[in-house]
Amino acid sequence: MSGRDEDLDLAVRLLAGTPTHEGRDPLLLRQWALVASEFGSRMTPPALPVRVVKRDGGLAAGLLARYRSRPPVVEIYVDTVDRAERLIAERGWRHWFPEGSVRAAALAHEQAHGWLHHAHVRAEFKRALGHTALRLGRRRLYAHVAGADELAAHAYARATCGMVRSPLLLTEALGAAVLSVTPAIRSCGMPRCRRSQWLRGAYMMTAIPTRQIRAPVTSKRSGR
Repeated sequence: MSGRDEDLDLAVRLLAGTPTHEGRDPLLLRQWALVASEFGSRMTPPALPVRVVKRDGGLAAGLLARYRSRPPVVEIYVDTVDRAERLIAERGWRHWFPEGSVRAAALAHEQAHGWLHHAHVRAEFKRALGHTALRLGRRRLYAHVAGADELAAHAYARATCGMVRSPLLLTEALGAAVLSVTPAIRSCGMPRCRRSQWLRGAYMMTAIPTRQIRAPVTSKRSGR
């Protein structure tokens, strides 16, 4: 099995472990995963300046990065980034994940989410996925596919940061490594904040035999 096939399997497992997808046809999940990944890899969001703040305590909180909208800022948890870089070296994955790509991917992941939040991009994404919620004659109302935006964001990060493998692979390994020493990873405890993808990936690993990634790189956002 090729690396791309393995990454697609990770993406399918992410969707399968996402609420609302219980009992979905695995072939449908695979199609959505493929479409979302291809969509993300083709995205070309404009490069906008963003304030980046370094934080500690990411491993304990289960965070790699977090976006705050008020004021707009991306927080990068340097302890988690450093652990991810060490893990890459330990696993011999440097040819897959170039040095410095973890931090870059975290920022790219947030940029992708911001782009997907635009109405015209969101509408195009829904049409590509083709999940029909309502049909009136020749007209269709397309529904949101939970988890698909994460896959698109990871694919964008991979494409723009020179990664050979998906960040989902790194997140899965990172989540497992952290959980092995910190079984009870706590959430951020803040209202309206989204768990980082790598943390989410670690949770999926415990929920699915043998989850994906967040080895991905993920982020947490609040105020959206």
